[in-house]
Parts: sequence; C-alpha cells; structure tokens
Amino acid sequence: MNKEDIAYKPLSAADFASIITLANHVHGAGYLNLELLRQWFNRGLLANVNASYVAYHQQKLVGFRISYSPKSWTIDKWYSPQLWDTKQSDTAYFKCNTVAESYRGLGIGSQLLKLSIVALKQQGAKGGVSHLWRQSPGNSAVKYFTKCGGQLIKLHPDKWREDSLNGYECTICGFDCHCEAAEMIIYFDH
Repeated sequence: MNKEDIAYKPLSAADFASIITLANHVHGAGYLNLELLRQWFNRGLLANVNASYVAYHQQKLVGFRISYSPKSWTIDKWYSPQLWDTKQSDTAYFKCNTVAESYRGLGIGSQLLKLSIVALKQQGAKGGVSHLWRQSPGNSAVKYFTKCGGQLIKLHPDKWREDSLNGYECTICGFDCHCEAAEMIIYFDH
C-alpha cells in the first residue's frame, strides 16, 4: 500500500461510528462516545469551514484528526496561555489525532494535521495548541508533532487521571492513569 492510496475528506456525521470504534481501540475503552464526538465535531466548525478531517483506504476509516476552532474551547489548569506567542482568541486546539496501527508510518497523521491547519487559518487561527501523550509507543506522538513544527510549552503529569477515574481505561495504566502530557503549540505564520 502507498500513501497515494489514502483519501482525505472533512469529517462528517457519517464517519462517527467508525471514529468511535477506532478511537476506543487505539486509545482505550471509554475514550470516546457519540455524545462526546458530537461536541468535539461541533467545536471544529466555524464560518462554514470544518477543521476536522478523516482518512480512508478502500472505504475503511484509517485515521482522523479532531481540531477545535479558535474561541470554541476553554482554558483550564492544563493550559499555559501565558507561555504562548498567540492570544487565546487566535489559538485553535488540536484535540485528537488517531491512525490505525497498520497504517502508521505513511504520513497520514501529518497530512491530517496539514489539512486542519489550512482550515483553521481560514477560520482566523494564528496557532494551535495540543496535549501530546508522552507515553505513546516510542513517544511517537511528541516526535510527529515536533516534526510538524510543534514546540514544547510545558509538561503536565497525570493529565488524563481524572478521565481514567471516571471510566476511561488507559492502554498503559488502566483506570488509574498517570501518563504525562506535553503541551505543545504550532504557530501557523512562523
């Protein structure tokens, strides 16, 4: 299989069931449900532009990228806006990037990110922040995001612990997650 065999399109409601299945397989049981996915999807829509994308190979969903538009998400204790070069109102959030294991290494995650960045720039974003899973196999999440221009802002221990205590089963820690998040940002015009 070649990367040319992968088809990309904006995420739509028709993709929801496949996204939930892939997300819970890759990230752990309880990671995503229909209600949560609807919320995530709606946060990526602004001015008739959709900032979230999916990747297919022969009618099979093999990857997706959920991105939030500027001003569609709120800051909590896991963010460090005082360390960003962009204002919060001009900053998008890269919520989730997932690629099926047998399709990794083909540049799918990077292409999904590039497509989201184009859409987010159309929405007025000047940068995008994310929390990358440092315990991903070989720290691949941080490596890929860095390769795409991401800069480390701050490390956040136990980022997903509350989620795990509320039913998310981390693929490494189970129901008591102590994984660390790397808060990273990509500036679109640097």
